[in-house]
Order: sequence, then C-alpha cells, then structure tokens
Amino acid sequence: MKFKKLFEPTRIRGVLIKNRIAVAPMNTATLCEYDGTLTQRVVNYYLEFAKGGAGLIITTVFKVENEIERLGVLGSMWPLVSNKSSRILHELVSYVHSCGSKIFAQLSPGLGRYASEAMIDAGYKTVSSSSLPAPFKPSVMTRELTAEEIERMVEAFGHAATIVATAEADGVEVHGHEGLLLDQFTTAIWNRRTDEYGGDLKGRLRFSVEILEAIKDAVGKDFPVTYRYGLKHFIKGPWSDIGPWASTLGRESYLEAGRDIPEGLEMAKLLEKAGYDGLHVDSGCVESLYWAHPPMYQPHGCNVDLAAEVKKVVKIPVVVAGRLDIPEVAERVLEEGKADIIAIGRGLLADPFWPKKVQGGKIEDIRPCIGCQDACLGPENVPLSCSVNPSRGRERLYPFQPVTKPKRILIAGGGLAGMEVARVATLRGHKVTLYEKNEKLGGHLIEAQVPDFKQDLRRLLAWYTVQLKKLKVEINLKTEVTPKLVREENPDVVIIATGSTPIIPDIPGINKPIVATCCDLLLGKKKIGDKVVVAGGGLVGCEAALWLAEQGKNVTVVEMLPEVITGIHQSNRSMLLDLLAEKKVQIMTNTKILEVTDEGIIILDRGSNRKSITCDTVALAIGLKPETALYGSLVSEISELYAIGDCKEPRKIHHAIWDAFAVGYII
Repeated sequence: MKFKKLFEPTRIRGVLIKNRIAVAPMNTATLCEYDGTLTQRVVNYYLEFAKGGAGLIITTVFKVENEIERLGVLGSMWPLVSNKSSRILHELVSYVHSCGSKIFAQLSPGLGRYASEAMIDAGYKTVSSSSLPAPFKPSVMTRELTAEEIERMVEAFGHAATIVATAEADGVEVHGHEGLLLDQFTTAIWNRRTDEYGGDLKGRLRFSVEILEAIKDAVGKDFPVTYRYGLKHFIKGPWSDIGPWASTLGRESYLEAGRDIPEGLEMAKLLEKAGYDGLHVDSGCVESLYWAHPPMYQPHGCNVDLAAEVKKVVKIPVVVAGRLDIPEVAERVLEEGKADIIAIGRGLLADPFWPKKVQGGKIEDIRPCIGCQDACLGPENVPLSCSVNPSRGRERLYPFQPVTKPKRILIAGGGLAGMEVARVATLRGHKVTLYEKNEKLGGHLIEAQVPDFKQDLRRLLAWYTVQLKKLKVEINLKTEVTPKLVREENPDVVIIATGSTPIIPDIPGINKPIVATCCDLLLGKKKIGDKVVVAGGGLVGCEAALWLAEQGKNVTVVEMLPEVITGIHQSNRSMLLDLLAEKKVQIMTNTKILEVTDEGIIILDRGSNRKSITCDTVALAIGLKPETALYGSLVSEISELYAIGDCKEPRKIHHAIWDAFAVGYII
C-alpha cells in the first residue's frame, strides 16, 4: 500500500487507534442549540468522519464552566459540557465506536480576553490571567481571575471529564491554544501575575497542570489526556497593534512577541513531566490568525517542522495539524518521524471520506479544501459547513434522494456552477447535457488557478473533471448555447450558468495597448511589462498583484475605496496583505484613475491631487459583470429555467457552488 504509515495503528496511553489520521477540532457551536446543548445535527456531522475512516475524532472545543462570566450569550460561541448534553454525547460516542473510530472531547475554560465587541456589548464580562485591554474593544479592561475562581474552573474540568467518560468517550484534549484563556495563563505577555499562577514558565503552567490532575483524579490515571498548544505564536508588531500595554515590555517595534520555539519546547517537556499523554502541536493565536487558521497562502504542512522539534524532546505521542490534507505530504511526515498522528480539519470537512479514499487508492476522488475559510469560519450565526461541500453540517437536510421521474436537463456553461449542478443533478438520476462555448471546462477557475499559491484550485478543477467523467455526463465543448439550440433540444429544464466577464471602466484611454484585464494576463493572452499598475484592490486584484510581484514586476495597486481586500476571512486577508508588503507591492487607497496614457495613468489621490504614475501595463481588476443575455432571451418561454453562479451575481467560489448545489438538489 502506497500510504502505509498513515494506516498503521497507534496508541495514546492505553487507547488503540486504528490509524494515524485524526479529525482536528473545528467549532460546531453553530450546529448546537443557542445555549450550547448538543443536537442530532452535531451527531450526524461527526458520524460522517467516523464513516469516512478517521482513526481519532477530536471534537469541537467544549466550554467546561459557565458561572464566572455569568453569560447568557456564550452558548453561541462554544457548546457546553453539561448533564443536559450527556445523553446525546453518549449516542455520538456509540455511533463513532460502531465505525471503529475513537473520540476525544476537547475542553477549555473559555475565551478570556478575546470576547468580540458584540459579546462585550451584550454583557460578556471579560476575564483573563491579568488585567489587560480586550483586543476587540480596547477601552474595556479584562478582570484578573482570582485564585479561588481558577480553583473552581479546575474543578469544572474534573466534572466535565466525568461527563465525557460516563458517555464512554475515549479521552480528553485540553485546549491551551490560540491565545485563549488557558494560553493567556501560559504566556508571559498576557500573564503578569505575581501569585502561584504567574512568574516563570512553571508557574504559568500551574493552571494547565492542575487541570490535568483534576481530570485524572475524576476519571482515573489511565484515561488519556492530551494538550493542544501553539509551539510558537508568531505575533509581530507594531506593538500598538497588539495592545496599549505592549509598550511596557520595552521592546522595539516589529519584534516578535509571545511564545518562541525554545520556550515552547521547554513547555512540552514540563507538560510531559506533569503527566499529559500526548501533545497536539499547532501555532499562532488571535494576533497571528493566519498561523492559527492557515489560509490557502500557507504551504501544506506549515506546522510540521515545529512538531518535529517537539518530537525531539518528548516521548509521548505528538499530533500535528496544519494543512495536511495532501496524502503524500501527510505520509512523508510520518515516514520522517516528525509526528505520530496527522490531524486534518478542513480537509476532512471538505471530504470526510479522505481516509477511505486514500487507503483505497482513489486519490483523484478526494474533494479538496481550497483554504477559502468562507463557510467553515464564516459569520457566527451561519451553521458550520464547507464552501466546496455544502452538505457538511447539513447531513440530515441534504441527502441525495434519487428522483422518481428523471428529467432532461440542459446546462449552458461549464464553469464552476455549471459543473456542480451537472454533478448533483446526475447523481440524483437526471439526464444532463452540459454545453461550454470554450475548449475546456472551468470558467474563471482556469485563470484563478494559475498562481502557485492557488494550487488548491487546480486540485478542485481536476476533481470536477474526474467526477463528471465518472458520472458520464454528456459534455459538449466549443458549443455556445443559443435560444435556437434550446428549442431544438426541447429539454425539461434549462440551467443558465454563462458566468461573467470583466468590467471595463469608462475611462479615457482605456483601450490603449498597455491595458489588459487580469484574466487575460493570467491566461497569457497579453505580454506583461516590468512596471504594472493593478486597477482594483479587491481579492482578484491583490492576488494578481502578488502573482506579478513574484515574477519580479514592480507593482502598484490603485483602489478607490479606503481599504483593499474586504469581504474575506481575516486570516486570509492579513496573510495576503503581509505577502504583498513582503514583495514591496505599493497600495494606494482612496485613489481614482482619471485617465490612461501611453506612459501610464493619471490619478486623483486621497488629497485630491492630480498625479501621473508611469507603467508598462495597466491590469484591470475592477470587477465582473453577469452574462445575462441568454437567460433574458429564454425567461418568457421556458417554464423551468434557472440562473446560477456568476450569471446571476458575480461572487465567490463559495456562492457559485452553493447556488448550483441547491438547484441540483431541488430539481
């Protein structure tokens, strides 16, 4: 078998795990009741991982205690371990065990100082290791927890572990990661205490050690307890962005703060000595979000070298997380002895059957995570799901029911939306014919996948190509759908997925030879000069700017609005901004392009000054406009007509897939 190490059994303390693939914890609070009570929806969600073959499931983070903050709102953030949830937790564990998998419940004392502004306004009383400004509302100071309150939280861990063990779960993982409350105690920049819970590293770890002791006292020494933490925080200045208190550290701007690797390794040794049965190695925190929640710009296996350092200093099992959903990468980590267990989060969210597909040699059938973080880390009031797999989190709502009366469906457009609706409709039993006017499928995905940092989009396009081929969908390339063709085919259903085209602004000189759309540049249709101005600072424009800068181009982004790259997850945005800064891409906001000349552009800057910028190429990334002509010509004569994807409204990959999935499901 090609991936032998991944499927070797392993142990954490006395628990035998059938393979070395773990489901990394992801927040399922939005699948729970508002008060944090578990639901059948949560059971269905986790059951997919067990059915898919993962050896170990590490649950969402559970809050163990809810009294100190006296909140009515915390349930909307995390589920709560309580007697109320014990029965459904037992049901979940039973299902997981029936599939041959093991399950650990992750436990935490809470957010601490990282309450959102909305939560604070709703009455959340922020607490922490020390009195510090709340990052999302600096005018509010957190309250330092008393030693008595810490003792009550420690007791709460013992009570929560008892509930978990009574439900026959296999172990507990203590959440000491991401800069949340427990991490605030273990880290010097947040812990200024002078009592037994502060001072040196041993003192700062006292809370974590007492939690372990409380759990072991409650459920027995042989009950496995692991600890998840970031080996390195990767916090960078300027210090004013980290908090007003940071200047008291006496460091210069742009130096790193938080835990560094030497301290992280010392922490690993102390945790092992205290009796923890395994370490789950991650990185980052809220201030360095793109390490804690790595976006598509992070390399696959971004934390592997950190885990390898931990492996050198401890004997207990080391679990590593961080974009490990490429099978070859995961296998190599184990072969090289850099970790003992591979934890995959969003990769298994996109395809919970990843383990079985890898073991069965069906790598081409793995639906890839694209690192967009739009559905898995979206708004708090939107249930957890996946942009490329809308059925996740909705297992009961979206079963693929075979149709009793198959219909003949004509799809106009082979972009992302067209491919997804063809896939879903065919799976349900309809007869689908897909038309694409170009010579290949993919739509805007074809140019979007060009940069190396967008390699996951290449995997997504390859996945769709394979799936449509296996489903034997009839595909007609280089064929544009017209009203005449529709009338001749006379289908039962017509789905318009004709996509969108770049907006060309009405600016003097816009037709000059130095002007090209970013789409054309990515496709190699126009030569790129050495000095480029990208008109438009949205996601497309800034990713194109990074791609150009990586080729050694001198790049300037011009944006009319006050900010660039809005409307995407903060971790994606912050990393893209850092990459642009690293490549010395100049960003000009509140700036309007007045004219294109033979030598460049004329702008009106934020001070209402008229200036010239010389360049060889002007790359347009103003936006996209929907192609609605075909839909408009058919709307009055086709009884069952749908418009999906960009031709309805140009938006993200997430929206195109979800739109198409829904239409394919309801037909």
